[in-house]
Amino acid sequence: MQGKTIKNALTIDVEDYFQVSAFAPYIPRDHWEQRDCRVECNVDRILQMLEDHETRATFFTLGWIAKRYPQLVRRIVEQGHELASHGYGHERACDLTEAAFFSDIDSARKILEDISGRAVTGYRAPSFSIGEKNLWAFDCLERAGYRYSSSIYPIRHDHYGMPDAPRFAHRVRGGLLEVPVTTARFFNRNWPASGGGYFRLMPYALSSWLLRQVNQNDGQPVVFYFHPWEIDIDQPRIEGINARTRFRHYVNLHRTEARIRQLLKEFSWAPMDDIFLQTGAVR
Repeated sequence: MQGKTIKNALTIDVEDYFQVSAFAPYIPRDHWEQRDCRVECNVDRILQMLEDHETRATFFTLGWIAKRYPQLVRRIVEQGHELASHGYGHERACDLTEAAFFSDIDSARKILEDISGRAVTGYRAPSFSIGEKNLWAFDCLERAGYRYSSSIYPIRHDHYGMPDAPRFAHRVRGGLLEVPVTTARFFNRNWPASGGGYFRLMPYALSSWLLRQVNQNDGQPVVFYFHPWEIDIDQPRIEGINARTRFRHYVNLHRTEARIRQLLKEFSWAPMDDIFLQTGAVR
């Protein structure tokens, strides 16, 4: 099975349900502390799932989460996973000035390293918010000591995307790689094939087939992502949100864990740094 012969990158964006960008108009940032935090129990479920399948992954973790759950950060690294940065407070890179962005990524990395005792070399922007208009973010990442980013999604989307960006790992600065999440190329267009809401929306067989096309036809590792809240069917429902946001966030939550377990059986997985920093898998 081709998916078992190529090591693919499994990644988890560690944020809680109330921190997703689509909820920002409905949940003020200063209300976060009042919310029922569910991230710790959900990440623990993921850690058990990975242990069940003898799989290691990369956890892109918010500094905000790490400060409140340092014991969770330590469990992640103690179980052999890569700890990486998702910024401090889930602010979109495209909404920040260059100075504010540097402060965010620098403080997040230092918090994660202080808690874990490990070097943090990877970063993923909230909502894949690095694109054509803020490529200066790569200069900030290199200056802050990161070695790779996974922050560009080469698709068209109403909230993010850079459809003309390279689809696979490539060097964007002398000491910095960009490793986009995975797309499949059909009909002269990039199609999402890497997790998140698309993975919940599409039939599992289609998602699996798309990932296999990248392994077989492109000969490239997949970069797959999901969030802890996507396996949590009991998370609080946010009132007053519009129909599109409600659908995107809640669709098929009850199917996600079983689908991820099937992916763990069907494909081989490893952390980002093992694949892209150790093997030099760069085009």
